[in-house]
Amino acid sequence: MIEVEVKAKIDSFEEMEKRLENLGAVKSKKEFQEDIYFASPIVDFGQTDEALRIRTTNNNIFITYKGPKLNKDAKTRKEVEMTIESAVKAKDIFEEIGFKEVRTVRKNRKYYNYENFEISLDDVEGLNPYMEIEISLEDGNDYDDAQKSIFELFEKLGVTEGFERTSYMELLENI
Repeated sequence: MIEVEVKAKIDSFEEMEKRLENLGAVKSKKEFQEDIYFASPIVDFGQTDEALRIRTTNNNIFITYKGPKLNKDAKTRKEVEMTIESAVKAKDIFEEIGFKEVRTVRKNRKYYNYENFEISLDDVEGLNPYMEIEISLEDGNDYDDAQKSIFELFEKLGVTEGFERTSYMELLENI
């Protein structure tokens, strides 16, 4: 799967929730997420722009691999994710084969659905409010059109600046 994602700093969650509601977006869920990111013993993920994490939510645990970014304006990249039973065991396996824990990112996230977009309002510990808009594609050939439609939706919501291509982990590292 190819994930096309754009994030932007926003002024306030309350204001954006009103804009989303006025647009017709539907709140789908709210959850706490804890992401443990790992460094590879083989490849410098900072150089290759890849990521490997274990995500624990209210109800599920996932291992996620994110490939290198495929374009310059959005975080468009291959994403492979699978559900697992134990974050502790997965972390132990990763560490036994040489992966090192880099950072843990914690956030409260509210999800909204609008047309083919998944929108999230992210309250990340240590950062200002952010909003992400994402489209998942089976076929990566349409990611330029998907990216364009994401920026158009941001504009409809009154967001024209504050865009970030870096991950929350990278943003926290640079504080």
